[in-house]
Amino acid sequence: MRARTRFSLMGDSRRSPPADAAAHAGAVATSAAADARSVPPVRAAVAAALAESLPNGGRIAVALSGGRDSVALLDAAVVVAAAVRCDVVALHVNHGLSPHAGAWARACDNLCLRLGVALASRSVSVARGPRVSLEAAARTSRYAALEALARDQRAEAVLLAHHADDQAETTLLQLLRGAGPRGLAAMPRARLADGLWWLRPLLDLPRATLDAYVRALALGYIDDESNADPRHRRNALRRDIVPALRAIAPGYPAQVVRAARHQAEAALLQDDLAEHDALAACDGETLDCATLRSLAPHRARNLLRWFVASQRLPAPSTARLSDMLRQLATASADARVAIAHAGAELGVHRGRIVVHRAAPDAYDCPWNGAATIELPHGTLAFAATRGGGIARHHLESSRVTVRSGRAGERLQLAQRGSRRGVSELLREAGVPAWNRLAVPRVYCGARLAAVPGIGVDIAFAAEPDEASCALDWQPARR
Repeated sequence: MRARTRFSLMGDSRRSPPADAAAHAGAVATSAAADARSVPPVRAAVAAALAESLPNGGRIAVALSGGRDSVALLDAAVVVAAAVRCDVVALHVNHGLSPHAGAWARACDNLCLRLGVALASRSVSVARGPRVSLEAAARTSRYAALEALARDQRAEAVLLAHHADDQAETTLLQLLRGAGPRGLAAMPRARLADGLWWLRPLLDLPRATLDAYVRALALGYIDDESNADPRHRRNALRRDIVPALRAIAPGYPAQVVRAARHQAEAALLQDDLAEHDALAACDGETLDCATLRSLAPHRARNLLRWFVASQRLPAPSTARLSDMLRQLATASADARVAIAHAGAELGVHRGRIVVHRAAPDAYDCPWNGAATIELPHGTLAFAATRGGGIARHHLESSRVTVRSGRAGERLQLAQRGSRRGVSELLREAGVPAWNRLAVPRVYCGARLAAVPGIGVDIAFAAEPDEASCALDWQPARR
């Protein structure tokens, strides 16, 4: 019977397909069934992430590039939205880096029309700084645009389509940079920043699952040609290294994703230790130098790293952090320390570390009689009053300018007092060394008339009940 069956299958092609065709058909059916099985996990992952972060529902924004991963994420979000009481909008950022960027934007628009989803988009210019890669610059521009779009759309969460392969690649790239636990933890599954959730629901699912999802649902997507460019380290890693890792570790990328989770926990423990060490040392704005000196080096580095992050600055490199610690821990109470980092400076004032704005360049601004004058680093107000300020007639009869500090400036603040150095007066008033030259000076003609917060030179001071202007200096926040 078995022989007759085999003969029949092979001998009468009009009734039965050839054996290889039947095998192919079976393989196709098996593949289709496997693809169909990929649909529930993707949708379940999205639903679980939304239920956890937005238990009462809300408006969610899906970052949509038009590529396979973001198309799968948007489709899943639309399907599960009603069940988790969420309203969906898509966000598209056009970097303008590819000649096909316009076509991608149109494809995203067409997809959203088919799905009945609103699309908000924005074009950005990618500005590269010194020692900043094109990838990093584009990523910074993209996230800034996504945040702006999400807030415009009143979204409570932004969903990103990173998956397990992305997470594993990020961990490996961070390992090659020599990163610590926070870097090796790669991308967080969920992060709340200024009231906006950033969610990566697909972070535990491999790329193969998303491939199967879009095949099962016949979803169209775009292939970004830059993903094949080996000049980008991630692409080179994906092309040359990942296949070898799969050969020796068939469960890849799950093992690396699990390692990233362990590193995330280690980073949390580091923060817990830093918060313990900061209990009596940090007031939220400043950090006690003596505490850094008292701690073992590894704990001192950990505390300083945590403090820098608490001031919303990026983490310094290992070498940079060690150099910061050396300068700050050994500084005297009012040492002239100015450590530049990420557009800010770390200094020491009265034995405490302070993160502050870098001093502005020298300035010399004419005053035209307005109630306020905007300076590069704050606002100086001239408030009309009587007595106690600069006599109005001096301001009206002189060319008035507002300037940054200069060496050798002196004021006489009382009838019988001596003329004293402005820098000394500012130090006595508790102004940190880095701010002393930045505090604005008001000149009438060529003579220093007043320094806000210090006083008015006696030669320009108003008599009691005489029309005058009081000075109010409001420095810009860092």
